[in-house]
Amino acid sequence: MANPLTIKRVYEPPAKNDGTRILVDRLWPRGIAKDKARIDLWLKDIAPSDGLRKRFHATPENWDEFRDAYAIELKATAAQAAAKLLRDYLRRGPVTLLYAAKDATRNNAFALKLWLLHRRRGPN
Repeated sequence: MANPLTIKRVYEPPAKNDGTRILVDRLWPRGIAKDKARIDLWLKDIAPSDGLRKRFHATPENWDEFRDAYAIELKATAAQAAAKLLRDYLRRGPVTLLYAAKDATRNNAFALKLWLLHRRRGPN
């Protein structure tokens, strides 16, 4: 992962330096047309489960618990395949992870970025 990995709210306009724009939410964002979002790839399998998403939405102060539970979910076969695909895109160029949540630092894209960076430095 030598290329830049950024996160951006899907409602923000696309920029030239976004690179490959990957939606990492399980649900399509409300009120956004597919053609205007300029989403190159939708990786539903790397998104948190509906149960985890709903639980965290109800208690956003449990950020650390969410990240731990999400990291466990990312060990699933489908999530690992999606993570491999994401890493392949990162080898080719910049990637922007797109999310719909309002909180810029407590959302699944931010947690996923931290998880990917940890994996890059760690044993995997």
